[in-house]
Amino acid sequence: MDSRARPYRSVLYIPGSKPRALEKARGLPVDAIIFDLEDAVSVEEKENARATLAEALAQGGYGARVKIVRINGLDTAWGRADAEAAANMGCDAILLPKVSSPADLDALAAITKDVPLWAMMETPRGMLNAAAIAAHPKLQGMVMGTNDLAKEMQTRFHADRLPLMSGLGLCLLAAKAEAKIIVDGVYNAFKDDAGLAAECEQGRDMGFDGKTLIHPAQVEVTNQAFAPSEAEVDLAQRQIAAFEAAEASGQGVAVVDGKIVESLHVVTAREILAKADAIAAISG
Repeated sequence: MDSRARPYRSVLYIPGSKPRALEKARGLPVDAIIFDLEDAVSVEEKENARATLAEALAQGGYGARVKIVRINGLDTAWGRADAEAAANMGCDAILLPKVSSPADLDALAAITKDVPLWAMMETPRGMLNAAAIAAHPKLQGMVMGTNDLAKEMQTRFHADRLPLMSGLGLCLLAAKAEAKIIVDGVYNAFKDDAGLAAECEQGRDMGFDGKTLIHPAQVEVTNQAFAPSEAEVDLAQRQIAAFEAAEASGQGVAVVDGKIVESLHVVTAREILAKADAIAAISG
């Protein structure tokens, strides 16, 4: 599967300390799972969570879902042991919280070697260093930590997320410049489907690849929002066909629905179809 087409519509946090949740996640229609050893695990459960998660990943059964392990920060009492353990869990990537500079990723990479890394983007300094973080050779993806970012910035809640737009934009630009995956932050009101849908649509239109989730009830809304719609697939197919016909007749542009179609539009159209095919493939 083309890595650019690989879906990351829904990225669900699962506590690494809860066997029942780890079992349930095997059957959820999510594109990726963040197995959390950090915020979702109490201090008393940190050591046990590491062992519980290692056992669950050894058992397998997560199918095509991307398996990401979020460790505790390396400046904590559990971070290094988490990193050492995660590097041998057979996960697809390791997620480091509160990344503020490429040096944070260097420190983790020295422990985890060739395992791909993801970065939680949730501090003001991380926003300012987003370009350098995204360019790190071991980095595969970025996750917006909007709750922590809002706390650090001392913002007030707005449904339109206007206070966070500078940080979201900086990280998006950095990720896209380096062709890295980037997923949006969580929506806290997990019973508010209308609010979730609105924030998903905002994130999708901004360019995020998907959204992190705190509850399985949010999966359906998110998957739908970040998947190409039937109308988008139909338009993409017609754009490609029209452009190919135009090229065959010696022309450099085509017209579809009264709008010019150039080669750049065809690139986007092919990406839409590849994403739709990839979603169909992993949905079985």
